[in-house]
Amino acid sequence: MTIGTKEMKEGTQQTIFDSCSGSSLHDYKISADELKEELSKFDLTENQSKVYIFLGKYGSKTAPEVCRALKIARTETYQLLAALQKKGIVLATFGHPIKFSALKLNKAVKTLVNAEKERVKSLEKNEETIIKLWDSIPEFLKEKTEDVENRFQMLEGSNPINAKLKEMISETKNEMIVLGSEKDYLRLYHSDFLDNLTTKKCQSKIITSCTEKTMYIFEDMDKKQIKCMSSNIKDEICFVMKDSKEMIFFTKNDSQSLQNISAMWTDSAALIYSMRLLFDFIWSSSKLI
Repeated sequence: MTIGTKEMKEGTQQTIFDSCSGSSLHDYKISADELKEELSKFDLTENQSKVYIFLGKYGSKTAPEVCRALKIARTETYQLLAALQKKGIVLATFGHPIKFSALKLNKAVKTLVNAEKERVKSLEKNEETIIKLWDSIPEFLKEKTEDVENRFQMLEGSNPINAKLKEMISETKNEMIVLGSEKDYLRLYHSDFLDNLTTKKCQSKIITSCTEKTMYIFEDMDKKQIKCMSSNIKDEICFVMKDSKEMIFFTKNDSQSLQNISAMWTDSAALIYSMRLLFDFIWSSSKLI
C-alpha cells in the first residue's frame, strides 16, 4: 500500500509513529505497533523495529532524515542503523550523503531466521568443548552439600521464559497447573506451551478468564481440565506450577513487549504452598468451560 504525502518542511513531517487518535494515519500506527511487537520476537529492539519499518514504508533516507522524522537522538540513530546493517536487513549506498534502505520484509525475516539458525548450530558445536573445559576444572568444595530450597531465578525475555516452561513440562511427573488471564493464555498459546502440555499428556488443571472468541486455543485439550474463573475475581495474576514443587510467576504488565516480559522461577515451598491454596480456592469456585 502506498500513501501519497506532500513533502513538508525539514523536521515537520508527520509519520505513522506520531499520529494522533482520529487522524487518517492512526490506524496504520496501530498496525505498526503490532508489527514492532512481532519483530521483537526476532530480537529487534523497539527503536530498531521503528527504523526498519520507517525505511521500508517511507523509502531510502539519510541518517539525519531518520533522526528528524522519528525524533531519535542523532547518536542513537547511527547506532540503530549500524545494528540493522549488521543484522543484514538494512542496506547503505556508496557516496555522499549515505542513504539507507530496508530489505523487503520476506527477505528480512528469512535473513533473521537463518542468522538465528546459524547461532544455534554454533552453540551446538561448542557444547562438547565447553563440557570438556568444565570437567577439566576440579571442584574445590571441602564438603559436598545438598541443594537448598527457597531458590529463585529472575527470567527476562520470552526465550529464556519459554525454555524454562518447556523444561518444566518435560520433567513433570504428576501435574501441571496454570492460572492466567486471556492475554496470558494467548502468549502461552503462541509460545507452543499448550501444545507441549498436550503432547506430554500429563495431568493438568487450567483456570482462565478467556472469552468465547479465544477458546479455540484449548481445542485440543481435555475440557474437564479447564475452568473459567468467576467474573468477580480479578485476573491480574499468572503462574505455572509443576508437581507443587516449582513454579514460574509472571510479572504482570500486558503493555510490555515479548522481548521485555519478565518472570520469576522459584522452588520456595512456602510460596508454592500459598499459591497452591489460592489456585485450589479459585478452582473450587470456577465452572467448567
